[in-house]
Amino acid sequence: MPDLKPDADLLLTIDLDALVANYMAYRALAHGAEVAGVVKADGYGLGLLPVARALADAGCTTFFVTNLAEGAALRSLLPDGHIFLTNGLPTGAARAIREADLIPCIGSWPELDEWVAEAGIAKRALPTALHFDTGMNRLGFSTLETLDMERLETGSKSLEIELVMSHLACADVEGHPLNAVQLERFRAVAARFPKARKSLANSAGVLLGGDYCFDLVRPGYALFGGNPRGSGVSPVIPVVGAYARILQVRDVGPDEVAGYGATWKTADSRRLATLSVGYADGYNWRLGSATGAARVAFGGHVAPVAGRVSMDLLIADVTDIAKEFVVRGAYAELIGPHIPLEEVAAYAGTIGYEVLTGLGDRYARHYTGKSAPTES
Repeated sequence: MPDLKPDADLLLTIDLDALVANYMAYRALAHGAEVAGVVKADGYGLGLLPVARALADAGCTTFFVTNLAEGAALRSLLPDGHIFLTNGLPTGAARAIREADLIPCIGSWPELDEWVAEAGIAKRALPTALHFDTGMNRLGFSTLETLDMERLETGSKSLEIELVMSHLACADVEGHPLNAVQLERFRAVAARFPKARKSLANSAGVLLGGDYCFDLVRPGYALFGGNPRGSGVSPVIPVVGAYARILQVRDVGPDEVAGYGATWKTADSRRLATLSVGYADGYNWRLGSATGAARVAFGGHVAPVAGRVSMDLLIADVTDIAKEFVVRGAYAELIGPHIPLEEVAAYAGTIGYEVLTGLGDRYARHYTGKSAPTES
């Protein structure tokens, strides 16, 4: 473990070399398409600027973030990068987006009208991505019969259409019929913009094959070590480790309880360790023993959670672990080589994306690798 301040009760380790290795793995999988870096949600919870710097050092020049605030922060680091805003153009933000040299993913008529008006003010064609909904019904212009393509093509003449994109709803389920439906819908609408680059595939979409890759692919979760299909063999390696200090160790006798609600009770004498992490730190309440008993690791040896997860604390049953691995002040592994991210998600009844992006700001972040910042 790194040498941290005494009050660093929570620790995230972020292996930037592993991040870069995952990026290079996707370059090999992308059938010749450019691989962008999706670094929204503060770099999937791992720090926007450090992860973006590592990707840029590895040759990534195109990035996707959610909104203006993320885009402006990233622009301060990457003055020459192509930075797209996936949530499009917020009302009244056109000038700020233009001045920050960001590219909105336009997916509605009000957005288009505002961006065209801003192009008129700027007296130049503004770079733009057109986002089409091919079946997810979330964001984007409809590609069905209700879309006025003539109006769209006319309105976008004053813009520089750099990218035409859509988003797959079920790419993590190989063989799902909606994948093929979305592919054909996307092909049809993309053909109307022959000069623009095309992008459909996310992390899991790349694994569907070359037909889905087009000119640009947009992996996010996979770059940060998440299995894009949630289970099975993963094409990427872990990036993050999460650790919590042991605050206290105690021995309890038979017929004792642990945690709120007295949901966990001893049948014999047990040994318990209390850790400095809880649901306020993204360690889901459902990981308690009342709903499935997730595991944590001490010196590489796993132990079940005992009782409910509290806001700031959890208890583990360490009876079967040698005392040398369970001492006050040592770190217990929440996510890492012995407790995979997908395992934690499965116990919580959620997805790894939520676990990863929910790791809170009380963790001290420690970066390793060639692109690691000098201070973390």
